[in-house]
Amino acid sequence: MIKKAYEKYVLPKLLDVCCSTKPVSYQRAKVVPNASGNILEIGIGSGLNLPYYSKSKITKLYGLDPSEELCEMANKNASKHSMDVEMLISGAEEIELPSRTIDTVLITYTLCSIPSPNDALQEIKRVMKDDAIIIFCEHGKAPDENILKWQNRINPLWGKIAGGCNINRDIPNIINSAGLKINNLEQMYLPSTPKIVGYNYWGTASS
Repeated sequence: MIKKAYEKYVLPKLLDVCCSTKPVSYQRAKVVPNASGNILEIGIGSGLNLPYYSKSKITKLYGLDPSEELCEMANKNASKHSMDVEMLISGAEEIELPSRTIDTVLITYTLCSIPSPNDALQEIKRVMKDDAIIIFCEHGKAPDENILKWQNRINPLWGKIAGGCNINRDIPNIINSAGLKINNLEQMYLPSTPKIVGYNYWGTASS
């Protein structure tokens, strides 16, 4: 009962705050404007990416998230920014879209919390057109052994309070293991961010 109340009333607002820091918002501004065509945003959350889309490039925008509460917040953000978003309330392991219909898949700060990222990426590949791209921006496994040691120690507790978020996932390996090709990759610690949650990977991938 307490867990359900936390997930319904507290967690959505907590995630909204944690995912809207200045360094994270700066990362969003780097990658989101590159999305075009029929776009599927995986883990739209409260709609924090919406201000950064280049509206003239959008043919159709789908926003997927398993949380009804976060989708409601995203709908409000969409209205605020005069954007038309079709919400899909589900996990990424089962996407209610036809095969080969998406030009751009946008994934920001989401692969960390998907229970089965490989299954999700296989389903994402199904809905992608042959020439589609994935734009990703994620936090994950740090390259420094001491930081990684703390990530591994803290991760079990972190996941319980942060909606299943994992701070130690090897993002490039997860993408490559799903049979996707990373076309370009950048990585660094975000400034003004604790290092255990601040190592970022971003770039593009294709099938």
